[in-house]
Amino acid sequence: MNVRMLIGELQNFYVLSFQGLLGVARKPFYGRDTIEQMDYAGAGSFFIIILVSLFVGMALSLQLAAELSVLGLKMYTGKVVGISIIREIGPVAAALVFTGRVGSGIASELGSMVMGHQVDTLRVFGVDPVKKLVTPRIVSAVVMLPALTLIGDAASLLGGYYIAVFMSHQSGSVYWSSVRDVLIFENVFSGSVKPFIFGYLIATISCYMGLSTRGGAMGIRASTTRAVVLSIIMIIVADFILTRVLLYVLGFSV
Repeated sequence: MNVRMLIGELQNFYVLSFQGLLGVARKPFYGRDTIEQMDYAGAGSFFIIILVSLFVGMALSLQLAAELSVLGLKMYTGKVVGISIIREIGPVAAALVFTGRVGSGIASELGSMVMGHQVDTLRVFGVDPVKKLVTPRIVSAVVMLPALTLIGDAASLLGGYYIAVFMSHQSGSVYWSSVRDVLIFENVFSGSVKPFIFGYLIATISCYMGLSTRGGAMGIRASTTRAVVLSIIMIIVADFILTRVLLYVLGFSV
């Protein structure tokens, strides 16, 4: 892909993502489509998020307890687990799982619609495909990913509690007291902002790749793969940028 094609692709992506966001405030409103997408993105990912987050919290607590016990600081396991999960690991882990399940589904679904000429049919009947297809998926991702992240954080902290109390033989009250100590505005705000950005990136990238599908079944496979890979890359990059910006805004020195 040469530079001119890359610039063209970026321009088309920005236009699609901007139009999809503007569709939230423009009539007609496709409420049923939005609810269906929220059910697919939220309820369908609920148990996967809980399972992954639970074992992430358990693995993190197990590793930290082993390292901190050497230094005689085992009582700080809950605090370190809490900060790590709330500020960083929780939002990223939930976003990666969301990408694998929801992002790939969006790309393959829209790619199939393009191949089946359903998108062209919408245009023939005077329906804006971006308003009909993209906006509900953006709204569902931006709403459901933060909710899933909150649930995943809770599951991770419970997993950390299990390891700290039943395997590392720490006091449960000390663990939860340490977790409460990190539930301050700066930490909660940092962990709450990221899922909104991640959800928007996942939805827009997946929608663009799906609507750009060409070449039959092989094209659907390629567009779905590109959607997942690019979403993962952008989540990691955006996480670094957001972390740096939030640390500066909240007054943390680095």
